[in-house]
Amino acid sequence: MRDLAIQLEDRPGALAEMGDALGAAGVSVEGGGAWVVGGTGAAHFLFQDGDAARRALDQAGIRVLEDREVVTARLRQDIPGQLGEITRRMALAGVNIEVMYSDHDHQLILVVDDINRAREEARRFASEN
Repeated sequence: MRDLAIQLEDRPGALAEMGDALGAAGVSVEGGGAWVVGGTGAAHFLFQDGDAARRALDQAGIRVLEDREVVTARLRQDIPGQLGEITRRMALAGVNIEVMYSDHDHQLILVVDDINRAREEARRFASEN
């Protein structure tokens, strides 16, 4: 799975154009979100096929800022504190979480500065929870 950081215009229809471009290319969005900061639209979306998503967005003139692998983790909703536990583990391992959201399968998605160390921490977390 890959996270694409996408720049969008701050205007009605910008997100719809992105969705249309992906749909026309047969690319499904697996999770993510979009927001406006300082008059610029920003988005992070998750794709099974990041290459196809990037091609579709490029062809539509939509700027992809970054294309990165992600770390996934499943939190147990019946246990309070799971988010704090996994993010504290990442912090203690020296991993900086740059982006966090959930996918459509209820998994935590993390974009981090050290993918290998983060994956190891996520494996440990999963084996203990």
